[in-house]
Amino acid sequence: MNSSVSEQIAPVPRISLQAFCETPEVAQTVRDAITDRRMERAHVKVHMGGAAAAIEAYRTAATPNVIFLETAASRDDLIIYLETLAEFCDAGTKVVIAGRTNDILLYRELMARGVSEYFVAPFSVLDFVRTISHLYTGSGAGPVGKVIACTGAKGGAGASTLAHNIAWSVARDLEIQTVLVDLDLGFGTAGLDFNQDPPQGIAEALFAPDRVDANLIDRLLSRCSDKLSLLASPATLDRTYDFPETAFDAIIDILRVSTPCIILDLPHLWTGWARRVLLGADEIVLVAAPDLANLRNTKSLLDTMRAARQNDGKPKLVLNNIGVPKRPEIAINDFAKAVDLEPTATIAFEPKLFGTAANNGQMIAEVEPTSKVNETIAELARIVTGRTEVRKAKRNLLDPFISRLGLSKAS
Repeated sequence: MNSSVSEQIAPVPRISLQAFCETPEVAQTVRDAITDRRMERAHVKVHMGGAAAAIEAYRTAATPNVIFLETAASRDDLIIYLETLAEFCDAGTKVVIAGRTNDILLYRELMARGVSEYFVAPFSVLDFVRTISHLYTGSGAGPVGKVIACTGAKGGAGASTLAHNIAWSVARDLEIQTVLVDLDLGFGTAGLDFNQDPPQGIAEALFAPDRVDANLIDRLLSRCSDKLSLLASPATLDRTYDFPETAFDAIIDILRVSTPCIILDLPHLWTGWARRVLLGADEIVLVAAPDLANLRNTKSLLDTMRAARQNDGKPKLVLNNIGVPKRPEIAINDFAKAVDLEPTATIAFEPKLFGTAANNGQMIAEVEPTSKVNETIAELARIVTGRTEVRKAKRNLLDPFISRLGLSKAS
């Protein structure tokens, strides 16, 4: 299953799960689900034999956090299985059942007997992931924040600038509480772009992982507006920033609970933590310029994303700096064909506009709110937050040049 729009499902926490299946098809679906990015923290084992095998297994062994049972048993036999299994279940163990009967009365009876969830087989990978996730985030939990990662295919592609402006648009235009996280620890520019100089930032949490909690993260946030906060990078070189692969997990998990939209400004590097953060995001914005090195890197990144995110929607490709005078460029259609992905947006080369914004510590919307670039950024903000469908307008290759001249198509 590969949805055109990435579904927002919270990552499953570090749990143990044992599945007892009756059919090879369901067992394979569970095995496929284990490879989903949202299940990577869970420790899962798949067994055959259904409910009878589960009962035998737990006569002499402790039960895991979650037991998943596939069964084609009748209602009466299923109740007997559950009563027997209950004799061996540890307190706190959750039981999820996939049956063959779509019966609301059976569902209610199972819920009354302490079953955590019941759904009907066959089911998809995302059905399984969603069900396990909701065991820990559904009942009584707050909304799950959406994580949007912005990265460049090559250094200088403009991913940071785009990330900052998208965050501004999400907060201002869509009125969504947003946190922008600058992950370029040594050279991040978010503080400069928002004219902020916070004394503390994300490094304080990274270098004291045992102290990371919601209160600490809240203290480290710098407020840019009523609905936009910044978790700034130190942007200093007084120490190195080598982190383990899971270094950012706790920070992102805390932000998910408290903030509807989290935008990650990822540096152009390939470490264990950078790969994990990028591939673990709900949405990915990949920014590239129309040259050969960007095309090669874009193809490599997209191949990696497709292999690791088979149950997610396509990344949003943005071709930036279109129409640089006297610079040979790869045509937009040729670039799209080579990477097998149509750009979600193209942005013209506008050195004066972007330069003025950067030097003044302003966003594009503050410098020139009526510009074509600002319209594109606002549309991207709506797309990555799920507020609009992607508009597949006919592309005019002269658009970037027309925009630079300040002319409208109707003129």
